[in-house]
This record gives sequence, C-alpha cells and structure tokens, in this order.
Amino acid sequence: MFECSRRKSFAVIAGATVAMQGHAVGATQTQSLGTIAAKNGLMFGAAAGPVIDKDVGYRELYTTQTKIITTDIALKMGTLAPMAGPKRFESADRLLQFCASNRIPMRGHCLIWNEWVPQWIKSMSNTERQAFFDSYIDEVAGRYAGQLQSWDVVNEPFWPGHKAPGGYRLGPWYDAFGTDYIRRAFARAGAVDKKTKLVLNEAQAERDDDVGLAVRAGLLRLVDELQHAGVRLDVVGLQGHLQPRYPHDPQRFLEFVHALAERKVDIYITEFDVRDDTFPDDVATRDKMIAETGGKFLETVLQVPAVKAVIAWQLSDHYSFYTDAARKKNPLAERLPRPLPFDENMQKKPLWYAMARALETAKRS
Repeated sequence: MFECSRRKSFAVIAGATVAMQGHAVGATQTQSLGTIAAKNGLMFGAAAGPVIDKDVGYRELYTTQTKIITTDIALKMGTLAPMAGPKRFESADRLLQFCASNRIPMRGHCLIWNEWVPQWIKSMSNTERQAFFDSYIDEVAGRYAGQLQSWDVVNEPFWPGHKAPGGYRLGPWYDAFGTDYIRRAFARAGAVDKKTKLVLNEAQAERDDDVGLAVRAGLLRLVDELQHAGVRLDVVGLQGHLQPRYPHDPQRFLEFVHALAERKVDIYITEFDVRDDTFPDDVATRDKMIAETGGKFLETVLQVPAVKAVIAWQLSDHYSFYTDAARKKNPLAERLPRPLPFDENMQKKPLWYAMARALETAKRS
C-alpha cells in the first residue's frame, strides 16, 4: 500500500516538476545549481554528512551540483571530542579529501557552540573549561589552517528563550567566559589561521516575531562590538531554515540584510531549507508552496551584493535532519518532510527550479 501511494506521489511530483521548468530562466536539466549561481558571481553548495561515504548516487549530487561543501557534523565538538583523549578527525579528514579530489572548497562547521557539547566537558570546572576552550581552538583550527574556505567560528550565539541579558544563548562557554567567549573564539581562530574566512553563524533571523527581531538586533550589536574590539570577522552567516509557521516580512528582512552589509562583512545563507509541516499533505500542493517560499526568500536576499553564497542543509529530502526527526518520531509515517531541492529518489523538485531561477535572475543592486 505504501509503495503504491509512493508511486502515485512520484508521478504527481514529476508532473509538477515539468510544469516548473518553464519558470526557470535558462535552468536546463544539464545545468547545476552551482553552475547557475557561479554565472552570477554566487556560490551554491550544501552541507554533507557521513552518508556520502556510502550512498554513491547522493555523493554524485555533490560533485555535480555544488561549488562549496559545509561539514554537517564532522567538525562539531561532539564528533571530534566525544570523550577525553585524542580528537577524532577521521570523518572530517575524509570529507576534506573528497572535496580536494573534486576541487570543491570546504567550510568548517562549527568551532564553538553552546549546544552539542559532550557531558565530560560540561562537567569541568570553569577554570578547566576555559583552558580546554583555548587549546581546542588552537588544535582544531590549527590542524585545518589554510585548508578551509571558511569556518563557522561561533554558531548561534543568541537564543532569546533563555532570558539572558542581550538575548544570548546560555551554555558551558557562556558560563565560563560570559559573552566574551565570542570575541575570544574569533581572536584565537584568527591567530592560528590567517587565511580562512571567519564566520559568525546565526539562526532565526528570518522570523518577524519577538524572537527573530531580538536576534536581528543582537546580531547587529554583536558585529559592531567585534569590529570595535579589532578581531577579524569576515562573514555573517544567516542560516535560512525557513519556517512558514512564523511571520516573515520580506521588506523588513531586506532592510536588516542591508544593515549587515553596511558593516562591511560578506553574508552567506548557510543552512537553507524550507520546513513544510504547516503545509497540506498533498505532495504537489506542498511542493509548490515550498518552492514559492524558498524562491521568494532567495529573490529578496540576493538583491544585496554582500550576499555571496547560498548553502543548503543537505541536498535530498531523504537525508534532511527534519526527515530524520520525523522517522524517529514515527518509523511508519507516510508523510515525510520535503524541505530540499531533491526528493528521496535524488530527482529535482519544484524547489530546485525556484532556486535556479532566483540564482540566475538575482538583481544585485
């Protein structure tokens, strides 16, 4: 029964995809998103997890579609240092070799984050944690110095829900240093790696509610503080996990992106996808709404010349973290998330064509 409904859904998707082709300017079946973006001075890429070591078809999507790849979990602290002792660099090294072999630049994600910190580190005293923080950055950033296109040095410094002053995210590094952990991380990373672009990566800025507006204000203030402190900050990453359940005002968001650009930093959309849990079950309708949401967002943000990259968080729905969460919640679920440009069969979806159009027709004013 599931296979039957799946075949019917696939037929509907294929029909919708063909219909979308006419709306994509010059985006033919033989072009990739990476190639289309590059023609307009943009980089397109995606995060890649360990699955590309095993899934040959998925791995080929990266070699054909992307011009830049972000580590998904390979360089997170929980992967590198799950317990005391030598760091576990094997997964990151394999991905770096894959990127080098295919001449695709790699982005590191992420050096410091108040989440995904192993319990053995959380159990340290503040003094011990401070020493570990410094040595960890020196070792990890030093190991890959000059080999990465960019590093997400600090990830998601804000979360207004924690009710901390300034809207900052609480966690072990905040406990150890206060908000100065951010400046300290950039200073140390910049000291050991003079070439790699240093990125401040943040989520939720797309939302036009109290959370999103607080994150925007905090981010602008933090960029000012880091620049005043004299540390190198090359890029601000706006994740772009679009969540239609929350309000979004394209013009107000555009004003915010312009305000960032005025601070003389590049801007990357670092984790692009479209959450679809509030959209109808019907696949064709849902895919159309996903494409419209993603396409309009990119058409807006790509007006700003400081926006240099669009990076999806994975390429196929099959490997989205939303899909992983849905399967864990209900292994038998027939409705699974469809947030990415390729479906579970590695076929282009309406979102692919909407992204291609936005990347090809971006008006860089």
